[in-house]
Amino acid sequence: MIKEFQTVKEVFGPIVFVEGVEAAAYGEMVEIIAPNGERKKGQVLETTKGIAAVQVFGSTQGLDTKATTIRFTGDVLRFPVSDEMFGRVFNGSGEPIDKGAPIISKEKKDITGNAINPYARAEPNAFIQTGISTIDLTNTLVRGQKLPIFSASGLPHNDLAVQIARQATVLGEKEDFTVVFAAMGITHSEANFFIQDFEKTGALEKAILFLNLANDPSVERLLTPRLALTTAEYLAFEKDYQVLVILTDMTMYCDTLRELSAARQEVPGRRGYPGYMYTDLSSIYERAGRIKGKKGSITQLPILSMPDDDITHPIPDLTGYITEGQIVLSRDLYRKGIYPPVDVLPSLSRLMNSGIGDGKTREDHAGISSQVYASYAEGRDLRNLVAVVGEEALTERDRKFLRFADAFEQRFVQQGKYENRTIEQSLELGWDLVSMLPEDELKRVKPEHKGKYGKKYRK
Repeated sequence: MIKEFQTVKEVFGPIVFVEGVEAAAYGEMVEIIAPNGERKKGQVLETTKGIAAVQVFGSTQGLDTKATTIRFTGDVLRFPVSDEMFGRVFNGSGEPIDKGAPIISKEKKDITGNAINPYARAEPNAFIQTGISTIDLTNTLVRGQKLPIFSASGLPHNDLAVQIARQATVLGEKEDFTVVFAAMGITHSEANFFIQDFEKTGALEKAILFLNLANDPSVERLLTPRLALTTAEYLAFEKDYQVLVILTDMTMYCDTLRELSAARQEVPGRRGYPGYMYTDLSSIYERAGRIKGKKGSITQLPILSMPDDDITHPIPDLTGYITEGQIVLSRDLYRKGIYPPVDVLPSLSRLMNSGIGDGKTREDHAGISSQVYASYAEGRDLRNLVAVVGEEALTERDRKFLRFADAFEQRFVQQGKYENRTIEQSLELGWDLVSMLPEDELKRVKPEHKGKYGKKYRK
């Protein structure tokens, strides 16, 4: 039932406060009619003591407290979803921006969604191949996992995002796989890069893009990931697709939360971010996973740029609590000209062991991954020692680990932007690298695997 009010108390930033509203619901859609007749959309953010705070989708210019009309629709924001969305590009409000026709469907989903009930969750246990060695071998992405990428300003996370979107696939059984890509607060050049790359490589045919530009209404950034996840839920749990959702950049999303919190004059938390940011982020991240009895799954790769390269900043800090690991990009590796600059030492995939091994990747995966990780860590430690005492003071054994660290970065981490490595290629590369070390140092691989997979040790 539509209710109409002309009782605007205050217009503050993107928020309109309306008096005399008794029955408005959180998330309810609102139509705002300006004095000049212009119509805007809005959404109820909060209602208390008869005052509703309405978030306006767009500019509040022209709205006043006397002649502005507010219509409460009695319904939440719903988004039409269908199989016809493949290959399409939408803005942050879900409107097509690829010159195609609007999506017309009887299926209209509430974009707010819900976190998956823990009791209904099925354990993530299948490997997703991204074609990137530092992820596939040492920080494996598992179907149904939420694994964020911690980047920083100026690092090539956008290149990495589109490379994963192009290359990601599920192995083994023939299953429908698709990518839902959502970008928030991006420039026109970044939007063109995303669209052109997807079109040029043919990846757009199996993908759905949501692009919120920097000059779009900032409040649309709060809708963008929810539209993407609503689409993913429809495809995964109603159409049995394996869906990979890539969200970039969650820092822009959180900055919008802070902006709206300030407009609502709320008491700020850490660094000015609202105290409910943890809850808000979890309402997005926890929509990833597998459900018992359903064939489809949703895997999330949120990307965030750490302000001032600070991994203890509230955004990466809270994200790390909610998600299942992190892929960390390194500015030091980037300065060396290494792409993708993934630092495997602080990176972690907590569900890795559930998605690797015999029948999933290969029986030697866990051992060789642990071996290259430990060997690289020792080589990195020796670099610090060399800076103090010089390489001449090292033993021959130490020099081999030092050379291993250099080779690991130049041959394993370093990878072309269009180089798609299979998991077998990454495993073979790992074995090739550890062959640089003395055989008695390979303590993390099984002896039978050395003879079976290590070319140097075959008899």
